[in-house]
Amino acid sequence: MGSSRAAPKAGGAERGAGGRPAVMLAMATLGFAINFWAWALLSPLGPRFQEDLRLGSFEQALLVAVPVVVGSLGRIPVGALTDRYGGRVMFPLVSAATIVPVLYIGLLGHSSLAALLIGGFFLGIGGTAFAVGVPFVNAWYPPERRGFATGVFGAGMGGTAIGALTTVPMVDSAGMAAPFVVTAVLLAVYAAAAWLVLREAPGRTVPDRPMTERMAAVLRLPVTWQASALYAVAFGGYVAFSVYLPTYLKSQYGLEPTDASNRMAGFVLLAVLMRPVGGWLSDRIGAVTVMEVCLITVVVAAAVQSFAPPLMPLGTIAFLAMAAALGAGSGAVFALVALMAPANQVGSVTGIVGAAGGLGGFVPPLIMGSIYGAFGGYTVGLLALGVVAGAAGVLTLTGVRHAVNERQASRIRGGGS
Repeated sequence: MGSSRAAPKAGGAERGAGGRPAVMLAMATLGFAINFWAWALLSPLGPRFQEDLRLGSFEQALLVAVPVVVGSLGRIPVGALTDRYGGRVMFPLVSAATIVPVLYIGLLGHSSLAALLIGGFFLGIGGTAFAVGVPFVNAWYPPERRGFATGVFGAGMGGTAIGALTTVPMVDSAGMAAPFVVTAVLLAVYAAAAWLVLREAPGRTVPDRPMTERMAAVLRLPVTWQASALYAVAFGGYVAFSVYLPTYLKSQYGLEPTDASNRMAGFVLLAVLMRPVGGWLSDRIGAVTVMEVCLITVVVAAAVQSFAPPLMPLGTIAFLAMAAALGAGSGAVFALVALMAPANQVGSVTGIVGAAGGLGGFVPPLIMGSIYGAFGGYTVGLLALGVVAGAAGVLTLTGVRHAVNERQASRIRGGGS
């Protein structure tokens, strides 16, 4: 897998509370949540900007989409840089860099679409924090606990829900700058705390090949493509519903915006809570088994919801089942990455897989909107979700299961290494 060298034990990683895995996990999760909060600041304000700046529907969609796309694609180089420089450097760096676009938008850059797009482009930096945390946390835990650890870290995606629930009320009560200034302060405090507290895991291996060579090697790994496909369905489905569910509930069931938003928040919360559960179960019964159950659940729930059953109780049960399955499935994917990816390439693999998940959440809302415009309903879109989840299930049963079995057999032959 190429040459690498062991990193020196950074700043007393084995001494005191600052070196404990639980402390590292808590700090990484906190950083992920704060950066994702910043990353999600524009989405709740989309309707307000549409009204104030007289934006068309495409312009509003573009405004919300730019940070998502940049944050997703940016995970690829950031993951590779984390393999090289470690989370202790990259977490403060990403957090500090995100402060600039946050303050720019809040104080200066919200008076025109062009200014917002520029700010939104650089706001995408916050979305790359995911590719920093997974390899950092992964290195601190033994293989049999990595699923749970990365699942707990992944629950930091709840930062997007914090942004959704707090941004508009803060703007209403204290002005446009308020949520941006608050978030910038939190980012600055976290960046300083991360620099002081975070330490690299003892014995972490550091790749010494150029990034281009390392990325080429990662692209040749089967786990990169398998996990990317599964994460595009699991996390992409979560992102898609967290963005589009209020619109769906309003169009399909005639709910008031507040009611629809509250139900979306419940969907997000359940998915966030199930992510560490999915990682924990993966440590005990295997990531492949967890993934299979989750994908079957999505297929069944999507098929049920395609008939637009009454929201209470059947529609609610279907959506909550999907939320639980998508959250747990997202945790299982990174348990799979922790199991299959070489230790000094976890960041690079995570970057690509994370990008696939982010982009997987960008496409479905556009498709669902187009289908509703063409057919006046969502049946075709939900059936398409079921078909995609079913295809991912077939991939899990065949290629992924075979690769995991081969990996485990290789470890047994190599004495457990």
